[in-house]
Amino acid sequence: MDGSPPGMALVEELDYKQLIMLRDGRKIIGILRSFDQFANLVLEGAFERIIVGDVYGDIPLGLYVIRGENLVLLGRVDINRESPEGLTEVSPSEIQQAQKDEKAEQVLKGTMLKRMDFLDLE
Repeated sequence: MDGSPPGMALVEELDYKQLIMLRDGRKIIGILRSFDQFANLVLEGAFERIIVGDVYGDIPLGLYVIRGENLVLLGRVDINRESPEGLTEVSPSEIQQAQKDEKAEQVLKGTMLKRMDFLDLE
């Protein structure tokens, strides 16, 4: 422990751009403006980053509040390496469609596996 009082561990992260991973797997990026003892966060200029295959897109969220119990991971974003290497940026509508298609594909895959349940594939 560094001797700082409980609940003050995030003070050094204030006013820096942060990447936050949520319990449901979403990734939110924004400037940390405030927090409380429950790790509830307030982000300014926030956006959700969605990655599908080799493309990514950012969905603007604006001022965003995250409840502490949904927080899994928080880390400072390196301004010089903000965009992911090896990925192509697409518009918000394109990435949302790609995400929708990916989910539909996974549902279809699950349905097919259920139909083939009588086969012993192991």
